[in-house]
Amino acid sequence: MEIYLVGGAVRDALLGIADINTENDYVVVGASPDEMLSLGYRQVGKEFPVFLHPKTHEEYALARTERKVGAGYTGFEFDTDTTVSLEEDLSRRDLTVNAIAKNADGDLIDPYGGASDIQSKKLKHVSEAFKEDPVRVLRVARFTSRFYPFGFSIAQETKQLMSEMVTSGEVDALVPERVFKELSLSLSYDKPAVFFDVLLECGAFQRLFPMLDATKSGILHIADIQDTSEAVRFSLWLYQQNLGAVQSLCSHLKCPKEYQQLAELSAEWYPTAKILFNQSADAILSFIQGADALRRQQRFEQLLEVFDCLGINTYPIEQLVDALKQIDVSKLDKAQIVKELARERLSVTQRFLDSTQ
Repeated sequence: MEIYLVGGAVRDALLGIADINTENDYVVVGASPDEMLSLGYRQVGKEFPVFLHPKTHEEYALARTERKVGAGYTGFEFDTDTTVSLEEDLSRRDLTVNAIAKNADGDLIDPYGGASDIQSKKLKHVSEAFKEDPVRVLRVARFTSRFYPFGFSIAQETKQLMSEMVTSGEVDALVPERVFKELSLSLSYDKPAVFFDVLLECGAFQRLFPMLDATKSGILHIADIQDTSEAVRFSLWLYQQNLGAVQSLCSHLKCPKEYQQLAELSAEWYPTAKILFNQSADAILSFIQGADALRRQQRFEQLLEVFDCLGINTYPIEQLVDALKQIDVSKLDKAQIVKELARERLSVTQRFLDSTQ
């Protein structure tokens, strides 16, 4: 039995980067499931045997080959026989930069030239089997986004395969949950716009997000924005879209509520917010109440962050919201509290508007 460190940890070490999100993954050559269990490893995974180390809980997968038998990324049969070699296991991986292994002595095993491609900053598929798994289109887009600051680009022949996977309909087999997972990971990088650029170039964007207008994807606005949450960036991607399209997309991708609600508010209220204090007090108050600024403070702060990223001066909005929160409801007629509160809020809004003129 031989154990090798593989994948992202080896790649990132060669790049000279230490990413706390990169997990150590190992491949085990020449072992059977029974042997792993006898050593105290715990088996997980449904498609093929993966084991957790009894102490570190890191993942150890048996070396395997795979054969395409159906559509999508689940349409594979796996062979984890003890005769499967390390080179055979590495041959099934997506990109050469992810198909490098390291043995216990620290020596690299690199049969597909991944180290050379790291030097030349190329993301290149290992073999033609790349086009059998549609997830790889998303992964290449994500890796291009992640490693864009290092100057990486996609090899032309890999771009061609990705376009063929779109044309053949292979990407149509992607499940929404996996699409959102890769999308949300890309939103955590410094250049999330690159993820969408890659999908647009190969034609996958239109197939994965048919409800969106690809010419209004907000890509330029999120390209260089730093220190924002993934939910805010998600909204910056969608703020120009029709509200119905945003709702359709979020439902399709099964987005977290935080993402969906913020994206819907951004798309609905951006046109109003950018000219807010050129409107009537009624319209301004409708925005404040429609965005639920007085009750959902944290979410409203995120919405203002979206608007701030889009060049809107949000300071006056914050001032108005603070003024509205200062209304003393104890002084209002309790018998007519709803009408009185509405009247007072409109009065405060009008006075604030007058002060800004």
